[in-house]
Amino acid sequence: MTVCRRCLVSGRVQGVFYRASAQAEARRLGVTGHARNLPDGRVEVLACGEPRALAAFTEWLWQGPPAARVSDVTCEEVDIQAPAGFTTG
Repeated sequence: MTVCRRCLVSGRVQGVFYRASAQAEARRLGVTGHARNLPDGRVEVLACGEPRALAAFTEWLWQGPPAARVSDVTCEEVDIQAPAGFTTG
């Protein structure tokens, strides 16, 4: 069963390779979706996959790459068709 979540990540998450690191972690876990910078300084992450993989990926979102300082992650399930692959942009 594939589930999709839209997460908003706050903190020092732009300019620290957060999106590229999220892409690498998503691929490792078999999660599809995207990560993109928002004008307000947050990163939006769409993540689709098996519930167990999504749980692990969501936990990773709280850590991010070494230079990131995550202060908040809010996620909500969304009803969309899972995209192929994981992109940044």
